[in-house]
Amino acid sequence: MNSNGHSSTGRPAHLDDVSKMIIEQLQVDGRRSYAEIGKAVGLSEAAVRQRVQKLTEAGVMQVVAVTDPMQLGFYRQAMIGIRASGDTRVLADQLAAIPAVDYVVLTAGSFDILAEVVCENDDELIALLNSQIRMLDGVSSTETFMYLKLHKQHYNWGTR
Repeated sequence: MNSNGHSSTGRPAHLDDVSKMIIEQLQVDGRRSYAEIGKAVGLSEAAVRQRVQKLTEAGVMQVVAVTDPMQLGFYRQAMIGIRASGDTRVLADQLAAIPAVDYVVLTAGSFDILAEVVCENDDELIALLNSQIRMLDGVSSTETFMYLKLHKQHYNWGTR
């Protein structure tokens, strides 16, 4: 499986109903104990621990702390639309290696890649654009969409 939870054939991982319920429990509260989850899904604490470990090792899910960048001193967030020449996968890997870049996606449409960045201020964003992103081989042009306010950010869409 790859990091998106897909098998090497590109198909989504097959999850049984219990694994889906475990994921949904963790999406509600990532700090929920294995014992609490076990009660909710009908498994022992040890069985839940084992399933969570398998799900994370397979790349199906990860349990992380989601922060508000503004509360941590990162006052400038932006989405950078990038038009590229050459292999966009190579460029995406280079962008992903930049610490200020927290999200990279290959797209179809007017941009080849979208990269979300988190910076302390506008000066840092300008330096990031001019000294790092625009300097990468294959970047033809960029367009910056600065965030004014984070209106919604949720990760609890459940399973199917």
